[in-house]
Amino acid sequence: MEPAPEMKRNRFPSMNFEAEILAAPHDNSELYVVPSMRSLTAEEYVEAFKSFLDHSTEHQCMDEFNKEEMPRIMAGLGNGKSTINVLGVGSGTGEQDLKMIRILQAAHPGVLINNEIVEPNPQHVAAYKELVNQAPDLQGVSFIWHQLTSSEYEQQVKEKCINKKFDFIHMIQMLYRVEDIPNTIKFFHSCLDHQGKLLIIILSDSSGWASLWKKYRHCLPSTDSGHYITSDGITAVLRRLGIQYRVHEFPSGWDITECFVEGDSAGGQMIDFLTGTKNFLGTAPPALRRRLQEALCQPECSSKKDGRVIFCNNLKGRSLR
Repeated sequence: MEPAPEMKRNRFPSMNFEAEILAAPHDNSELYVVPSMRSLTAEEYVEAFKSFLDHSTEHQCMDEFNKEEMPRIMAGLGNGKSTINVLGVGSGTGEQDLKMIRILQAAHPGVLINNEIVEPNPQHVAAYKELVNQAPDLQGVSFIWHQLTSSEYEQQVKEKCINKKFDFIHMIQMLYRVEDIPNTIKFFHSCLDHQGKLLIIILSDSSGWASLWKKYRHCLPSTDSGHYITSDGITAVLRRLGIQYRVHEFPSGWDITECFVEGDSAGGQMIDFLTGTKNFLGTAPPALRRRLQEALCQPECSSKKDGRVIFCNNLKGRSLR
């Protein structure tokens, strides 16, 4: 994932876990949120996210996509223009952005690139700027950072009547963080220039996240960690909007073995990232903690490989014209 917290939870119909609660013989309250549970702060989220990246293949699967698919996407951009305009929405710390910029440079040698970034997390913005400062190969690329949420950026564009068009817009692992997903997609799609492309990447419905969210989202603290949206939900939105798209698959795994090692600090951070909760193992009611750890081992969430527990972190992409 390439997240940075800025949103509110979306409510969905209750499912199996609620049925289990109703069937419990006594003291159902222990299965619900208790006051000591709280969501991650922005700083805590950044730390937990780093732990996730260190143990998952999320960036590796993106690298494979960059190698196999991105050159073809980039080749059709710009339509012979001397400057190509790029917009990254929710770009995080910029590693993936810069990889795509370099692919764009290779596909269009000598063309100027104007790269704008919308990212609300100040720590991520600072890290992105530092990456750019350390890169010797970005001549001909200009950078403009907007430390805003996507909705704040949209509001600013509309209030100032800005009519700038982009040849390439990417929204990687960020649609969990917007209030109105259909209108957000509609707005950024409207920002495309003629023959421009919009790339959306989000968790697949085959991922362990989808299974976990269905059962446990209502049992976690009220947080701004995001909407529970997966690829099928995005497909439904695109169909309603009448936008054509191409599907891309991103097989990805996350080694969560340490989540089951008592007292392991990395495992604790992983659980915190999974639940959006600070010190989940230390503050969650015992029954909720036990059920969640059991769920993480189920086939719909994880698989076993060489004695390790590998959480399914599959992603899906949509490239739109």
